Amino acid sequence: MKKIDMFNHIWPQPFYQALIGHIGTMTDITKRSGDVPMMTDLDRRFQVMDMFGEGYQQVLSLASPPLELLAGPDKAVELARIGTDSMAELCQKYPDRFPAFIGTAPMGDPEAAVAESRHAIEAGASGMQIFTNVGGKPLDRPEFDPFFAYMAEVGKPVWMHPARGANFTDYLAEEKSEYEIWWTFGWPYETSAAMARMVFSGLFDKHPGLKVITHHAGGMIPFFEGRVGPGWDQMGKRTSDRDLKAEVLDKLQRPHLEYFKEFYADTASFGSQKAIEHAIEFFGEDRVIFASDAPFDPEGGPKYIRDTIEIIERMDISDDLRAKIFHRNAETLLGLAA
Repeated sequence: MKKIDMFNHIWPQPFYQALIGHIGTMTDITKRSGDVPMMTDLDRRFQVMDMFGEGYQQVLSLASPPLELLAGPDKAVELARIGTDSMAELCQKYPDRFPAFIGTAPMGDPEAAVAESRHAIEAGASGMQIFTNVGGKPLDRPEFDPFFAYMAEVGKPVWMHPARGANFTDYLAEEKSEYEIWWTFGWPYETSAAMARMVFSGLFDKHPGLKVITHHAGGMIPFFEGRVGPGWDQMGKRTSDRDLKAEVLDKLQRPHLEYFKEFYADTASFGSQKAIEHAIEFFGEDRVIFASDAPFDPEGGPKYIRDTIEIIERMDISDDLRAKIFHRNAETLLGLAA
């Protein structure tokens, strides 16, 4: 069965060389990405892809960290352009392997983010990648609204990748997060917090039809449906200095849980079958898409792809639903020919 991997990561050589030229020494998560051969070595990527047959394809996207954390506004725009153009070239050269790519919006300059998104989509991008915060700023700030307005206008999906580092502390008394808790628990929290800010700020009422794809099976949302639904029905009862019911809930056009269910979620869950099952139960069979998060596994590429495929193939679901997850939902979302 055909399989379209909707969220995996690459640093094409032109982008990689420009990145090294700008930051010099790789550290932390950037070094970790650069150390994985599949990220920058196209031959190695093809070797890994060939392990899963001719029907396995990848939608390309740049890897963390966000461009605005690597460079100032002008340089971030330059890096975004190099990433877009080099991924577009790969898709043109290897259409059977890479049916689509997504650009990365340099959100540090909101005006430039719209301009670069327009360039990327004109260059063939199927959507744009953003991160769950912009240098610590939430996505529901007015300055970022033109980006979402543009994406809703053109009908292209937004891929939302979590962004959180060790500077997000576990406890107020400490200066940094320990034991990489910022990643293990922080990234699902980041995704969930960004989703909540989008919903309660009225972003989807303002921009009907906006499509947002969440990484890692929708973060914490499916697991905490009770707290998200009935729990937040009581928004304001735990707060005495504001009337959150009147300020927030009463201003939404629909019950808030309906908005959460309109996000898309991928299957990149690091081998957790339950996470994928919960995502399907919460978001519905038309809003879950196959993704591996390759190449960031202990084997440097194949493990998360293999594990995710095996999980979906052994799940007690219909062949029709399996096809939706593996490729049909992606084809519908991206406008690809079946």
